[in-house]
Amino acid sequence: MNINSFIANELNITEKQVTAVVNLLNDGATIPFIARYRKEHTGGLNEDVLRDIEDRLQYLKILEARKETILKSIEEQGKLTDELKEKILSAVKLQEVEDLYLPYKPKRKTRGTVAKAKGLEPLALFIIDNPNYIGDFDSILENYINEEFGVTSKEDALQGAKDIIAEIISDNAEVRKIVRNYLFEEATLVSVKAEEKKEAIQQNKKDVYDVYHNFSSPVNKLKQYQILAINRGEKEGFLKVSLSFEKESLLKDIYKKHFTFSKSVFDEILNEVIDDSFARLIYPSIEREIRNQLTDEADLHAVEIFASNLRQLLLQPPIANKIILGIDPGFVSGSKIAVIDSTGKYLEGTTIYPHPPQSRFLEAKKILAEYINRYKVNVIAIGNGTASRETELLVAETIKENKLKCHYIIVNEAGASVYSASAVAKEEFPDLEASQRGNISIARRVLDPLAELVKIDPKSIGVGLYQHDVDQKLLSKKLDDVVLSCVNYVGVDVNTASVSLLNYVSGLNKRIAKNIVKHREKIGKFKNRFQLLEVSGIGEKAFEQCAGFLRIPNGENPLDNTSIHPESYQATEKLLKLCELSATHVNEKGNLVEMFVKTKGVEKVAKEIGIGEPTLIDIIENLKKPGRDPREELPKPILRSDVLKIEDLKEGMKLKGTVRNVVDFGAFVDIGVKQDGLLHISQIANKFVKNPLELLKVGDIIDVTIIGIDIPKQRISLSMIK
Repeated sequence: MNINSFIANELNITEKQVTAVVNLLNDGATIPFIARYRKEHTGGLNEDVLRDIEDRLQYLKILEARKETILKSIEEQGKLTDELKEKILSAVKLQEVEDLYLPYKPKRKTRGTVAKAKGLEPLALFIIDNPNYIGDFDSILENYINEEFGVTSKEDALQGAKDIIAEIISDNAEVRKIVRNYLFEEATLVSVKAEEKKEAIQQNKKDVYDVYHNFSSPVNKLKQYQILAINRGEKEGFLKVSLSFEKESLLKDIYKKHFTFSKSVFDEILNEVIDDSFARLIYPSIEREIRNQLTDEADLHAVEIFASNLRQLLLQPPIANKIILGIDPGFVSGSKIAVIDSTGKYLEGTTIYPHPPQSRFLEAKKILAEYINRYKVNVIAIGNGTASRETELLVAETIKENKLKCHYIIVNEAGASVYSASAVAKEEFPDLEASQRGNISIARRVLDPLAELVKIDPKSIGVGLYQHDVDQKLLSKKLDDVVLSCVNYVGVDVNTASVSLLNYVSGLNKRIAKNIVKHREKIGKFKNRFQLLEVSGIGEKAFEQCAGFLRIPNGENPLDNTSIHPESYQATEKLLKLCELSATHVNEKGNLVEMFVKTKGVEKVAKEIGIGEPTLIDIIENLKKPGRDPREELPKPILRSDVLKIEDLKEGMKLKGTVRNVVDFGAFVDIGVKQDGLLHISQIANKFVKNPLELLKVGDIIDVTIIGIDIPKQRISLSMIK
């Protein structure tokens, strides 16, 4: 198989593009680097397609290696035919290859192998090869009675032959394909309430799976979230799950596919064998395959949603140059508060006890007001966990009563406790207790969400469903890819970035990131990108991969504060010279460069300065907005100064809200009350919406109308339909 050609056809791109990407990956280039700085090589493929190529390349390499192993095994057995070899070589899925290998795969002790050891294989083949036999079959059976082998009767001989035929049918790749396809297309998945509940239920755990107590759906119509919910319910002992289908017609299809004849004198025996083969050997393994495939697809879908939500959370616009007070709310242990300055430096913190059981509400308001006035706090960041809305009320009253010129925002605090106990947090704040570090993280998430959230395992950030049920290896890789993509998309100030942030820069790792920080502490700020070559661990290759993503504001060369790669500096200087500008004019004259190139022609200018057109276009964009943070173009988070209660809401009320999480059936929206409202998929638009992610992202600021309020259940239903 020509792997590059196969991937090209599958992804509907050219083989030349795939080959270029494969060569770059083999040369050690990262996906963000290829996407941004090798557009001429790849034809401008984006990161998603590049990762698809990388994933398919890995899968097909595994497939080819497996084919090689299987062919060698069958050949050593002396059973490799040209036809079988061609089938194996042309297979494009691991499952197809394994099905073809099944008859030749060394088996553990089975009923069939035991029967073969008793010398009964010729009898089994006789039954298969003689559909029109008219002789005395009993006399043939008697020939296979052998007490030494444990075959003491004609019945023993016939049963052994049946066991061998059952395995022959089960090992037939075409039969397995028929069963697999039939169950996918025709079977119904059924889940019912488990009669005997397991340990989880014995511990009075609430049964949250009542919707699946009498549930059925065609296998090929199941929604991914249903699969994950049913899997979890089955695992916890709440549900019994099975497949329902028309068995008789399937058994007839197996007969037709496996046997070359349409009728045999041994039909009674063969039909019994097919039934046994299906029930004992074929169905259990195919059912597992189908359930596993459904789970794999659901996992992938859930991971994609998690990744999309994570990306939007990481790319939320920073509220820069503000003094921020972070609050980690709590009841018994109190609410921790911490103030950070506009650079993220921790200034001071304490603990207040406004909520039960202490209920020192007035004292808490007084302390809060003192901190706000002392440090001239601009924004208060409140974690959205336990006691969040009670703390929101405290903050709103404090602002109103003291006529303070500040606002507050509710912040997703998921992972803050993970960070507070981490080695990174201990290194940053060795003199603070773990409980005091979380509120600093909450405050910093407002100042610069990306820089703070990269310190936390992406799985702990909590912007998905069923994150603990899906394939953890797949989840980790996907989320790490998202963080890598976001960090390099935004760019990193090499003079202020933490080790955690630098670790995600293309071409760097934790060791090199630490070396950069040590070098920075030793020599002071980097003045130009080429000084990176002085850092231990950064050679020519690492420099090539990382330099364009590291920024140096107010350095010796203005181009160092752009995403223009140093390899393109010479071309950029030629471009500026053509425009009769110098590099010092970058901050002022970028639009003039664009006008000049448009007038003269992109193709002509690119050729004159010796670069490709995509690189020229990128250079112009960077000259127009040097030091631009792409997050600045996104909607700013909603800052509030007053609080709403669910009792204040009325149907028909129109509010602005922030999308907190996007799931298969809709989105959860923070509208400023204690409980996030549910925007059901049917209420997102005046048209059919297949996937909420088509229209909504985490962090989006949207206009919603309240269409339902259930105060006892604390449920709010929202709509975007006008």
